[in-house]
Amino acid sequence: MESKVYLIQLQDGASAKEQAKAIGKLYETAGVSRCISKRDLVAIKVHVGEKGNTTHLKPEIVAELVRRIKKGRAFPFLTETATLYRGQRENAVKHILLAHGHGFSIEKVGAPFILADGLVGNTEAEVRLPQGGSVKVAREILAADSLLVVSHATGHPGTGMGGCIKNLGMGLASRAGKMRQHSALMPEVIVERCENCGKCRKWCPTEAILEREGVSYILRERCIGCGECIAVCRFDAVKYDFGRESPELQRRMATHAMGVILGKKGKCFFFNVLMDMTKDCDCFNVPQKKILPDIGIAASSDPVALDKATLDLVSERAGADLGALSYPKLDPMVQILEAERLGMGSSRYELEVVEGAESASFGKHL
Repeated sequence: MESKVYLIQLQDGASAKEQAKAIGKLYETAGVSRCISKRDLVAIKVHVGEKGNTTHLKPEIVAELVRRIKKGRAFPFLTETATLYRGQRENAVKHILLAHGHGFSIEKVGAPFILADGLVGNTEAEVRLPQGGSVKVAREILAADSLLVVSHATGHPGTGMGGCIKNLGMGLASRAGKMRQHSALMPEVIVERCENCGKCRKWCPTEAILEREGVSYILRERCIGCGECIAVCRFDAVKYDFGRESPELQRRMATHAMGVILGKKGKCFFFNVLMDMTKDCDCFNVPQKKILPDIGIAASSDPVALDKATLDLVSERAGADLGALSYPKLDPMVQILEAERLGMGSSRYELEVVEGAESASFGKHL
């Protein structure tokens, strides 16, 4: 069956106020309030961006959702989880301070910022899947009655695209859950290409890269598979098995995403913000340049359809999908097809362009 995906188009460079107005209209048009009952505890999954990142999700967008949820007499809160790597999001104290610094404060957004995996990322629950096996997800997300996921669509060095499925699977896994996913990714240095500039060693969050005989060397026992060395190397000297390791990472990510939404049928809704889309995700603590003109905001109750529509809309606008624009060797369709196989949704969808913003020629994708 086809799922409905809604799109409001925005002019390139649209302001945060215009983006907030657009997501508010999507909320009403798509009937998001049907997912939320009176007095529900409503988790709004966001990504506040690493310190130094400037293209992350705008807090004004989230504030508009908070306002509408409160209007329905429910109780919204913003949520996230700790990162594997060292940075400003590695524990709850630093993460909350960063969120406030980026405008995601109670005063500006109207809702508290609560880490779903506790103080240091180990507050978790083991969720057993219908297909067999289990995943480790942030425990407090299971206590929420409803879930809204607001994702900033970007490229990604390990998965090709970071959208809704990634925001669910990586973004709401506990630290142990993230380790299960990233253990599929094992980079290595191509000695002949390494210029020993030291940038990968500087950026490595676990000090897994050392200098040996005039080149960088990765200690596998310390490597967490975050992929940052691949992203920062200017000489294409860091590689992994794109054909084997990225697909496995994406499949594990989709499996964790399934564990997050299991038990919340009819209580979830998803938004992908197709603005300021960059080659790498918002975990990078540097300003990034967008790689295509802005499109707008898309929304759906089906995370699989939403991510597929995101790939299609980017392809229609830029001539190639986010994976091809960012990391051409990666195929982000792996995560979409795996999520579909698991029963998270359908890759077949009907696109409804919602009036109220700049018009353009986006059609129906199957």
